[in-house]
Amino acid sequence: MTAERKIVAGLFISLDGVVEAPEKWHFPYLNEEMSAAVGQMHAMADILLLGRATYEAFAAVWPHQSGELADQLNTINKLVVSTTLDKAEWNNSALIKSDIVNVLAGLKRQTGRNIQLSGSISLTRTLLHAGLIDELRLLVHPIALGSGRRLFAADTGPVPLELTRSAVFSTGVVDLTYRPA
Repeated sequence: MTAERKIVAGLFISLDGVVEAPEKWHFPYLNEEMSAAVGQMHAMADILLLGRATYEAFAAVWPHQSGELADQLNTINKLVVSTTLDKAEWNNSALIKSDIVNVLAGLKRQTGRNIQLSGSISLTRTLLHAGLIDELRLLVHPIALGSGRRLFAADTGPVPLELTRSAVFSTGVVDLTYRPA
């Protein structure tokens, strides 16, 4: 356990910045290298942080899967940020319905491993704006989609980042880790 817990946001992203609906464009690029990278992100965490839409997508699939990543996702503590859900039934899930920034800032001060934020575009944007994201891990896919929600909206303004790590997979996916500059 470390004393300084980090929030690490991990997203699949296209060359033109689209992060929406990766289930429609991501899978041709999925290989052992990417699976290992995703598994490593989850292995370094003791909390999985999800927005409502990502939670619903994950909860519909992962409880019915097996294997190392499925075991990680099914057993890890999950926090779901939603003002509309009444309950989160997937194993080890709890809701955060209000005061998101203060709740997560408090969790960061607690002893523990990383808090892994997966997908969840609106939540990622909120936490970036609040200065709570410690690492932004982007798996950049070699495809331009032309349309879809982007990680950084047109009105975001500058978000200075520092590249701390990079790797290129055989599929052309580039695994980039940034921290706030």
